[in-house]
Amino acid sequence: MLGDRPDVRIVGDRFVFSSEVLFPQGSAEMGDAGRAQLLRVAETLKDVASRIPPDIDWLLQVEGHTDKLPINTAEFPSNWELSQARAMSVLRLLIDAGIPANRLAAAGYGEYHPIDPGESEAAYRRNRRIELKLTQR
Repeated sequence: MLGDRPDVRIVGDRFVFSSEVLFPQGSAEMGDAGRAQLLRVAETLKDVASRIPPDIDWLLQVEGHTDKLPINTAEFPSNWELSQARAMSVLRLLIDAGIPANRLAAAGYGEYHPIDPGESEAAYRRNRRIELKLTQR
């Protein structure tokens, strides 16, 4: 159901959202456009969740990723903290939108799992992302 959405890109078994659409650079505070996009996805996820058989113990992993350019601010001493804070922002929005908290997990991967090994700004943009993965516990 998520694969038919123009605002979601599928990479392997994950649904990928560009961080630039969701967050200003160097921030974990979601912008209005990103919030609206994720609220639409949350509605789709609730529909998907309602179709999962009750005997399947499912979990939606929210994963934050950054590019490899270092950050060092008081709020985010490293890309680890920024990626984790972004994942938590998405997780909180999904809870507020009605996704059960016991079905969610958040993780920050910093710059350590790039999908594009390049050194260009385009590669950095692709690596700054939020991924959602529906899995079993």
